[in-house]
Amino acid sequence: MRFRKIFVIGLALSLLGIGVPAWSDNDPRSCNDLMPSDTPAYVVCRWMATPDEAADIARFWLDNDGENMKNTQPVDSPTIDCTEEGNTCPEVPGDSTSGDVGDPDPAPEETGAPECEGGSKDCYVDPSELSAAEVKSAGDTAEGQAVKTAAEAGLRVWIDTDLADDWKAGKLADAVKRVGALAMQEGVVGLRFTSQLGYNQTFTSVEEIDKFMTETTTALRDALPGRKLAVHTVVPVLGCGANEECRTELTKKYPLLDPERVGAWLSKGLVDQLSLDNGHLATEYATWKIDAVAAQRNQWIQVRARAWDAYGTIGAEDAVFTAPGSSQLTAEQALKTITERVATPLQADAAETVTLWTRWQDPKGTVNRVLGDKLAGNATWEQLVRLSEVKPRLATLYNPATPEVDVATDLKKYAEAFGQVYLSAV
Repeated sequence: MRFRKIFVIGLALSLLGIGVPAWSDNDPRSCNDLMPSDTPAYVVCRWMATPDEAADIARFWLDNDGENMKNTQPVDSPTIDCTEEGNTCPEVPGDSTSGDVGDPDPAPEETGAPECEGGSKDCYVDPSELSAAEVKSAGDTAEGQAVKTAAEAGLRVWIDTDLADDWKAGKLADAVKRVGALAMQEGVVGLRFTSQLGYNQTFTSVEEIDKFMTETTTALRDALPGRKLAVHTVVPVLGCGANEECRTELTKKYPLLDPERVGAWLSKGLVDQLSLDNGHLATEYATWKIDAVAAQRNQWIQVRARAWDAYGTIGAEDAVFTAPGSSQLTAEQALKTITERVATPLQADAAETVTLWTRWQDPKGTVNRVLGDKLAGNATWEQLVRLSEVKPRLATLYNPATPEVDVATDLKKYAEAFGQVYLSAV
């Protein structure tokens, strides 16, 4: 009986993706060496798929133009023939759609606002602080029309803005009404209200950030019932892994980006989605000889150990596929980058979504793209389009004010590779 209990516990933990202590100190699948020294004893790191195995898995599904993925078939579900002798199929109680011949049709379900006695409308109160006229007016703007176009292209829509400067200027209420009316359009699931939080120079203290987060999320929750809230930031110390010198130095360099404080935004219910940028991976850790692959691996191990995904959706964000003019990667290079920057976060069971930048302009005016001028195709785009199995998890950013061709053409093209889009709004 004792052996059976141990077996059941081990099985449950393995299904949850949680490692258990190996019976041997030389367990080849252990990754405890990547955890910092202050990691609680109950947190044990064990590779479910080593980096080499993960790369092999990605190649298996993507090689030969995704031949193995195309050849997969659904697993046959067991069926029971209720007419076969010996089989008994219980009747489902409460089925309002069934009845004897001649019975009247069931009454249709009531929809819309409740009716009030005497014809009064005072018994129904719209939970949103935004008026119907404000929402309708926002829908008629160019940004509102872009929302409609994106939804028609099959994209899940987020509104992307930054309310930090509005909050500091004392204009938060006006800004919430402006972008909130846009976020209440049909087809919009949420609003990302700030980017690079704590990483840029907008805020100077943790107290200021805490006040901004509390006041802004309170205002948005009141104005946007049913909509999700998201933030974008970066937590460099997570990439250090077990390197104590790296952790000490980056904690000093980025005092506003303490992992515990960032995690509290999720655990307190302030936000529903947290995106972590990967733009710093290639350069931030060179002093300690930690390359981008190792830094990213360290980051997602740390995120998973903190169970942030128990409180909200965790996303990775990357501009690695863009280059001046267009992506210059070969098909082989693009596949390798997809393995490292798309497959790895998802397979690490820490990030549920990956947001890939497809077009942005640097301060010198240079346009960096994945696709070429006027949406010209290339090897990188061909590889991204093949990721159909994870398409719902892939997102991009789009500014309708600076279209490549026109809004409808652009969004239709991006919908080939992405399932979600963040539409910029000022």
